[in-house]
Amino acid sequence: MRYGWRLLLLAALSLVAAHGPTAAQQSTTVRVGHFPNITHVQALVARAFERQGRNWFAERLGPGVKIEWYAYNAGPSAMEAIFANSLDLTYVGPNPALNAYARSRGAEVRVVGGAVNGGSALVVQGDSTLSKPVDFKGKRIATPQFGNTQDVAARAWLVAGGLRITQTGGDAQVVPTSNPDQLSLFQSKQLDAVWTVEPWVSRLESEAGGKVLVEEKDAITTILVSSAGFLSKNRELAKRFVAAHRELTDWIRNNPDEAQRLAREELQASFRLDMPPELVARAWSRMVITPDTTREAFQSFVTSAQRVGFLRDTPDLSRLIETP
Repeated sequence: MRYGWRLLLLAALSLVAAHGPTAAQQSTTVRVGHFPNITHVQALVARAFERQGRNWFAERLGPGVKIEWYAYNAGPSAMEAIFANSLDLTYVGPNPALNAYARSRGAEVRVVGGAVNGGSALVVQGDSTLSKPVDFKGKRIATPQFGNTQDVAARAWLVAGGLRITQTGGDAQVVPTSNPDQLSLFQSKQLDAVWTVEPWVSRLESEAGGKVLVEEKDAITTILVSSAGFLSKNRELAKRFVAAHRELTDWIRNNPDEAQRLAREELQASFRLDMPPELVARAWSRMVITPDTTREAFQSFVTSAQRVGFLRDTPDLSRLIETP
């Protein structure tokens, strides 16, 4: 009898352990992507805060929540990570998000917030006489990655100006090239132009003598995207993340000097990119930091993507933007 009671006591203790503090203390990891660009300033500032022991997102998501950051060169890579279930959320450009949404017929991707407008441009050599698309016949233009927002913008601009542009060639050669390599190739005159984002636009100006030919002042440059699976399974967590993102965006807008300093520190710490204060300030002046975006704003990206062959059909955008 005594042995039986002992078994019952052990069973009861096991049940308490299974549903008590140990289970409550189980951690949840939210995996977030971004690029080493000033136009991904929310991610840069949040990571810089973490180095100071201030976990902006984790503190607002609840106990036991951990943020893991993943860096990508450009949007298509981040979208592949979403498809592979390696990311829950990511800061990304609108074209890769739109392409991923269309590829999955709206099943995999949701835009949950804006981040930055502007901050992208076409830069040509300082002594260049290039002024319109037709002038680029036979020229080499670099973009961050095949199919990313600036890549589509460059191709669409050239096509609209009468040039024949294919995915691998045409009247002008669009060359997907990582941002650091763009700078060195531009400096050595191996590129005639670069269509990219800040801080690389300002670096091409200040370090390579480039000049801006086309500036996308109002275009969406960065948005916050969630995998549809994460949104459906963790809606309350996603809601708190988006709220924290909006709060951080407001903080950045209200504290531009400190935000610039934190962004510079993070670029140096994580990516060994040394950005002088004046360079970041120049890049900052081209950006509009905003947590908002609209479905209508994506229509121009649909048109551009169709023009250059990245989208064949017109996707139904009714599910693209979702506020958790």
